[in-house]
Amino acid sequence: MSSKLTAGDLQVITRTAIFRGLKAETVEHIIAPANAVMLRPHEWLFRQGEPATAFFIVIDGLVKLFRISPSGDETVIHVLQKGEGFAEAVAFTGNRYPATAEAVSGSRVARIPADHIIRCIRENPDIALAMVASTSQHLHHLVQQVEQLKAQSGVQRVAEFLASLSHARHGRCEISLPYDKMLIAARLGLTPESLSRAFAKLREIGVTIHASQVTIDDIARLRRIAANDRSTVRGTLRPIR
Repeated sequence: MSSKLTAGDLQVITRTAIFRGLKAETVEHIIAPANAVMLRPHEWLFRQGEPATAFFIVIDGLVKLFRISPSGDETVIHVLQKGEGFAEAVAFTGNRYPATAEAVSGSRVARIPADHIIRCIRENPDIALAMVASTSQHLHHLVQQVEQLKAQSGVQRVAEFLASLSHARHGRCEISLPYDKMLIAARLGLTPESLSRAFAKLREIGVTIHASQVTIDDIARLRRIAANDRSTVRGTLRPIR
């Protein structure tokens, strides 16, 4: 189901990375034909291999991007949150969507038609530069993911994920898991069992998890573990892969 964008929707959209550096009137022109798509949990927005007819910005909720292998296995690429855009590069080139987008929870997503974007780019090349910058950010994110999967243990991946949920640099803090543990495991390239073992190991250094609530006694130490500073681990945390 789709509807018109509200004033609140527009505020979220205009703060998206892809529109940074563009004039307000340019952004207004780009999003003029956009509408808001309402998604139920587990409802897909588009499927892998479909023609790319639009790009999207999450207004509210969570959207999972994943690929299905020929054997039927699912690989989670990213979980997008409020204010994050996706599929702009493929919409710009007119190719097919390389992944499936599915709502994790009830979500509201802005849909901006690809043909309108192409017309806007022809009128104003600065829009193309903004898209290149946004695509570069996505590429950087994917490179970090590959590095994480190849170089970090399961404990380090989980430590980095938990640390990323807090702005605190020192001392004790409390955070909430943004989605369920099955999706966290998939997002980090772990099995649910490996995730549970990593949580158990982190409990030894004061990371306590009750349902979706997490208490971290020393966020600085958790960040050092994520960064692989073995002097802070003191041999207590063995790698889990």
